[in-house]
Amino acid sequence: MATTLSEASVRRADVTHLREVFDKYATIKRDGESCLTPREFVRSFLGLYKEDNYNPKTVDLLGSILDTSKDGMISFMEFQAFEAALCQPDAIYRTAFQLFDRNGSGSITHDEFEEIIQLTTLHQKIPFDFRGDFMKLHFGEDRKRTVTFSEFSQVLHDFHEEHAVQAFKKYDKKRSGVINAVDFSNIMINCKSHLLSEDVKANLVAVAGGSSAGHLVTFPFFMAFNSLLNNMELIRRIYLTCAKGNLNAEVTREEFLYAAQQMSQITPLEIEILFHLTSILRQSSGRVSLNDIERIAPYRPTRYLSKPLAEVKAVDSPEARGVTTAILESMYRFTLGSVAGAAGATVVYPIDLVKTRMQNQRTGSYVGELMYRNSWDCAKKVIRYEGAQGLYRGLLPQLVGVCPEKAIKLTMNDFVRDKLSSATGSIHLWQEIVAGGCAGASQVMFTNPLEIVKIRLQIAGEIATGPKTRALDVMRDLGLRGLYKGSKACFLRDIPFSAIYFPTYAHCKLKLSDENGHNGPGSLLLSAIIAGVPAAYLVTPADVIKTRLQVQARQGQSTYSGVFDAIRKISREEGFAAFWKGGPARVLRSAPQFGFTLLTYEVLQRLFYIDFGGRRPAGSETKVPVQVSEMKSHNPDHIGGYSLALATFTGVESKFGLFLPKTVE
Repeated sequence: MATTLSEASVRRADVTHLREVFDKYATIKRDGESCLTPREFVRSFLGLYKEDNYNPKTVDLLGSILDTSKDGMISFMEFQAFEAALCQPDAIYRTAFQLFDRNGSGSITHDEFEEIIQLTTLHQKIPFDFRGDFMKLHFGEDRKRTVTFSEFSQVLHDFHEEHAVQAFKKYDKKRSGVINAVDFSNIMINCKSHLLSEDVKANLVAVAGGSSAGHLVTFPFFMAFNSLLNNMELIRRIYLTCAKGNLNAEVTREEFLYAAQQMSQITPLEIEILFHLTSILRQSSGRVSLNDIERIAPYRPTRYLSKPLAEVKAVDSPEARGVTTAILESMYRFTLGSVAGAAGATVVYPIDLVKTRMQNQRTGSYVGELMYRNSWDCAKKVIRYEGAQGLYRGLLPQLVGVCPEKAIKLTMNDFVRDKLSSATGSIHLWQEIVAGGCAGASQVMFTNPLEIVKIRLQIAGEIATGPKTRALDVMRDLGLRGLYKGSKACFLRDIPFSAIYFPTYAHCKLKLSDENGHNGPGSLLLSAIIAGVPAAYLVTPADVIKTRLQVQARQGQSTYSGVFDAIRKISREEGFAAFWKGGPARVLRSAPQFGFTLLTYEVLQRLFYIDFGGRRPAGSETKVPVQVSEMKSHNPDHIGGYSLALATFTGVESKFGLFLPKTVE
């Protein structure tokens, strides 16, 4: 129930700053020292129970949590001590303990425990039997034994289980060990609301009794249902074991049962309830997905990379998606893809320039002396004769074209993957290849003009004499038809590249994800770079052919009439090895370029997320149990541990059933 240590490690507030905040709300002077009343702390400082008809008893009880001296006032020392307690990972239990410890003795008596429980709505709806064995076992036959803090945490846990059992007995008037569905629903909502997601809460009557007719709930079913909800994080880990990293996998009952028996004490009845509840939530049976588990568990989403800068919900449900919404989603992805493409291209452009010059270098016996010995020699000579800016020759048309090029490729891949994926997000390898191939084909209309202008500008730098070549001059010289020269080779390169790249990237993300199936920036970048290596190198022959077709041949160099003519002449004049020229440079350029492009694209989708009712990028979102430290206050006066105060009080109420009423009857 407590927060994780890493999340709960909140920076302590500066004493001087904390004193300033305290004095701002303290209105009472006692012995020359400022003091807060419990009501000032709860209503003014925390901002709770602001309504006029608030219950003074409730507010005083909550305020008394800080008043360890039990003198009716909160001193600065007590205020500071509670701030420190809120920074601890077990803040919820410590807060609850101080609420029950009415006399500040450091332990809890039977009467103190009973007094607080009787003031809760939980007790008002389903009275707890304080004369039963539960109280005798924890506080002794004579009710004289007191409970320490460590013991208190277990008492609270056992109290919930005991209260649920007592509630079952109350509704089981015939002592048959069976209650009806409505009574079952009432018990769960009143006693176990902190374990219920909205989906489960809405289907309690439907799931009652399992698959048997009549919806009668036996005591074993009741206990198994509660145990299942208490162990949803364990259920999730069992699923991840079965799925083997594929978060879109659907696991059968047999697979789940086998994994459960290998690693836990989850019973077959609990698994039966899990699958029955899943069948109700999505009107199907036989398999369970991660999405099903997350709908059952009382989780709320949080971002793995960081909190989003912007999050907008465009539709209320996937069913509400229409043509307009789909278009808006594509425009959204296109915009982010443009930014990502520009970022990736800029990072690796010098490598691309070297790759192009190496691929254009002819090795025929009549061509003359080679200009560059290798890629490193090429880079050094560019810097020596053209300056560092020479490495970025042709960057402007590259950026003008690469934005729509990468945007179309990324958007089309996402679009086709969405269309080919099942309702749970699973997709076959051949469908991933098709989606990637479609992405590669769709980009050629932008890629080809971009490539031919860029290449001619890059090669122009090799000619020391003559006027400076500009992009507009190249476009004017080529004309519209000339801008698409070599487009067949572009198709030969871009379709296989994307068909290899995107499926490889998706599977690398699965392999490099953490134990929960989520990817951080490091694994995203590494996945994208790894995927770029085979994709870039294996299509090098097509890239060489495209370059030869698009570059303007100089005197003495062979010209090519088409793809097959280029293949025939290159192999005859330069040998088979010529098709792999610039391969390493291409890998060094394409792999990091797509690495930074995909990293930027996914990070932008996480930071500026808009919910169009579609799917997030795989591995971008983690679902975790509601943790106190996620629910920090936005009040600037809630500094240090007090940034968690509202969440802690909420946790005390929801997790332990301490819903203190506004009015006392």
